[in-house]
Amino acid sequence: MNSLRKYVAEFIGTFVLVFFACGTACVVGCSSQLGTGYLLTALAFGLVIVAMAYSIGNISGCHINPAVSIAMLVSRKMSIIDFVGYIIAQFAGAIAGAAALFGILGVESGLGANALYQEDIVLSIIIEVILTFVFVLAILGVTSKPEYSSVAGVVIGLTLTLVHILGIAFTGTSVNPARSFGPALFLGLFAENSTALADVWVFIVAPLAGGILAALVYMFLAGGKKKVESAE
Repeated sequence: MNSLRKYVAEFIGTFVLVFFACGTACVVGCSSQLGTGYLLTALAFGLVIVAMAYSIGNISGCHINPAVSIAMLVSRKMSIIDFVGYIIAQFAGAIAGAAALFGILGVESGLGANALYQEDIVLSIIIEVILTFVFVLAILGVTSKPEYSSVAGVVIGLTLTLVHILGIAFTGTSVNPARSFGPALFLGLFAENSTALADVWVFIVAPLAGGILAALVYMFLAGGKKKVESAE
């Protein structure tokens, strides 16, 4: 039953992320040439994380992102069974959120989908790996000590805002495979000449790689710190 509660919490959190944050991108736009809409979209993603962190964080940890979950798996902070459950819940929540946006705004809105930077797969992967690495590294750091728990949600939300402020101009900023898959699915099914679904693998693979890299680097850094502290 406890696991089920976690999965439901992850479903709800990811639904809210896609519906509110991707929905904001649809409504106000996310062109780097339109500063207000650009910043509002970045803030929407960050604020959703803050809201959900203090709503469901005590239930599931508020991953609402497979890249975060895989980092926790690599860091041995969750089991394989929970990892699979979280991934299923996150993708289901993202699809439900995108379905709600599709029903309200239609595919003409773009549904907040990601796109390749200059139609360059390699460059898009590099960008997404870097963005995800920074985001997940911040999560691992701020959740490493209980005394940080009161500010963790704010730090994580602001970090997500930060990576969006840079990343929107390039790929629309994914850093989250589930968030990318939901909108891409509906564009692929109902939008003519859309490449979103064909390209979505980039926004699944790159964030997962960034999450794994962040976990490995953090374990190395934290392990080194512990050794220094022991020597002292």
